[in-house]
Amino acid sequence: MDIIQQITLTPLREDDREQFIIDNQRAFKYGAQEEFGMRDDRVEEGEEVISRKTIERCIDGEQAETYRIVHDGEVVGGLILQIDRQNAKGELEILFIKPEVHSKGLGQAAWKAVEAMHPEIRVWETMTPYFEKRNIHFYVNRLGFHIVEFWNKYQHGPAVPEDTDENWSEDDEMFFFRKIMKTDSP
Repeated sequence: MDIIQQITLTPLREDDREQFIIDNQRAFKYGAQEEFGMRDDRVEEGEEVISRKTIERCIDGEQAETYRIVHDGEVVGGLILQIDRQNAKGELEILFIKPEVHSKGLGQAAWKAVEAMHPEIRVWETMTPYFEKRNIHFYVNRLGFHIVEFWNKYQHGPAVPEDTDENWSEDDEMFFFRKIMKTDSP
């Protein structure tokens, strides 16, 4: 059986919310540790790479859809989408796979399931920190997204006021990606 057929996206249950947050933070911390090592200031002294507040804001978004990624009956990750049906636009806010099952095609299979679940979406967007080489490779080379912007101290993302240069750091640098879905019409 194809790995894509073995993936299920299961809506997040309220009684699994806390574990979802913990799993998400663990996966993001693993990525930073892989890139920078244990001494990176993003992961010392109990700090999280992605805050609980950020995850909860995404889960609780007005157009949010939050799923557990399940493979062969086992939870292997999760994702959060924001779906704007009126404008046929979707945002992948968070996608994570548990570190112990990385590089098995599970993230790619989960994304194919998202696209199959939402054929009405014509444009998908997401972002990732500049240092997340695995994610950049994943979005561009595996999922077909294109880098459309690099947010940095000279070019801020939409959520960052332009007058915050003095507080900007390399930790804030992000790549912004877009994927335009092919239509069936000629």
